[in-house]
Amino acid sequence: MRLDAVAARLPGSVVHGDGGVGVTEVTYDSRRAGPGTLFVAVRGLDTDGNQFVDAARRKGATAVASENPPQPGGPWIQVPDARRALAAFSAAVLGDPASRLTLVGVTGTNGKTTTSYLVDAALRAAGHTAGLLGTVQYRIGDRLSEAVRTTPEASDLQQLFREMVVASCTHAVLEVSSHSLALDRVYGCAFKVGVFTNLTRDHLDFHGDMDRYFEAKRRLFDTLMRPDGRAILNAEDDRTPALAAASRAPVWTYALDRPADFQAEDISLSLEATRFRLRSPQGVFPVETPLLGRFNVQNLLAAFAASMALDLDPADVLKGLTSIAGVPGRLERVHAGQPFTVVVDYAHTDDALKKVLETVRQLKPKRLITVFGCGGDRDRSKRPLMGAVASRLSDVVIVTSDNPRSEPPEAILEEIQKGMNGGRGAERHAIVDRRDAIARALELAQPGDAVVIAGKGHETYQQLRDRTIPFDDRQVARDVLSRLASRAGKR
Repeated sequence: MRLDAVAARLPGSVVHGDGGVGVTEVTYDSRRAGPGTLFVAVRGLDTDGNQFVDAARRKGATAVASENPPQPGGPWIQVPDARRALAAFSAAVLGDPASRLTLVGVTGTNGKTTTSYLVDAALRAAGHTAGLLGTVQYRIGDRLSEAVRTTPEASDLQQLFREMVVASCTHAVLEVSSHSLALDRVYGCAFKVGVFTNLTRDHLDFHGDMDRYFEAKRRLFDTLMRPDGRAILNAEDDRTPALAAASRAPVWTYALDRPADFQAEDISLSLEATRFRLRSPQGVFPVETPLLGRFNVQNLLAAFAASMALDLDPADVLKGLTSIAGVPGRLERVHAGQPFTVVVDYAHTDDALKKVLETVRQLKPKRLITVFGCGGDRDRSKRPLMGAVASRLSDVVIVTSDNPRSEPPEAILEEIQKGMNGGRGAERHAIVDRRDAIARALELAQPGDAVVIAGKGHETYQQLRDRTIPFDDRQVARDVLSRLASRAGKR
């Protein structure tokens, strides 16, 4: 594609030099540059891509796009916004692959991953080939790869869309993070369906305050530009009226305890299954699912509503939704024959932890033992809030490391424990080593108890100050349970 034709995709872009040179690839990473490459110099959170222009040219980059005035040495596009340029130019060079897919975007603080998995399952049950991009993994048709970011950088996202088209996918389901919306990674993507799960405290280290966090989420509903688009909103969230007013598409709502277009009635919860009656504009349907808890009923309502907005058959949708036995790291059970319940969950905000612990409480364990921590170099304001939630809803709390990163883990634990003074008298422990903390929880567990290991969920690593090490809560729990069983067998 000619450079001048690429530049025309973003209004306000000006080509300096030879606009007739050919572009075959767009990148923001100078290490990937080569002949035919357009290097877009993006200002990042830690580094400025303009510092790497010379490096990209040495690798053979054909042209550069930047918000800065042109530098001698080759063709240059001066752009009004480098992040939007990365998205628009990548889409152009790859043939606008997103336009050949029906896009579903799911945003919110909690529930994005499960809701996305459910919509994907509904599409597959209805006979469609779909792509799925989110926190746990990327899936294109039947091909899986590890997720690098919840929502990939714009050029990587467009490449994944291209791979989906090549794999004959008809739909793509995306978890759309607030970071990706604020950083224009999905700029230019015309979503047909946008789903909002909820908004609670998270990522304030990046956004600054809740209003700016909300404004980032709201951007998804500005992208519902298709005439057949639909916004699916949680009627039980206080931000929904503002989203409904901002949405370019008609709105459907869902709720458990408020009037809504999609509602759940006669909810029955147990450790084996969740049952309820789903009332919708398409009819009333009985639902039985192995997913646990009231918040998963919300996720199922959101996914069913999104599926109806995609014009899928309700019978196919329900078959797909109820086929999901669990989502990695989302209230995922670990069972090795022990006489108590162990679940691993990604909950890393006070609201998410509250929902998980309330869900397990409703299943009436004898005692609830909670292991959790908070990530370093992230929003510190939620630490005492999570401590307060854990101490109020648990019988035993073990505070430990999450991903401490550059912060001293002992200091993080101290901040968490500041919120535990008003708790319900839960037994408390502080154990810095996460492996030891999990082992202690499982050693304390008695028949009929429940152990919740929260914070890291599906993650298979732990980020320390100077290195990243392999660490999977689920595997650690299995190892400890096996050791405990072996020890008991020798008695």
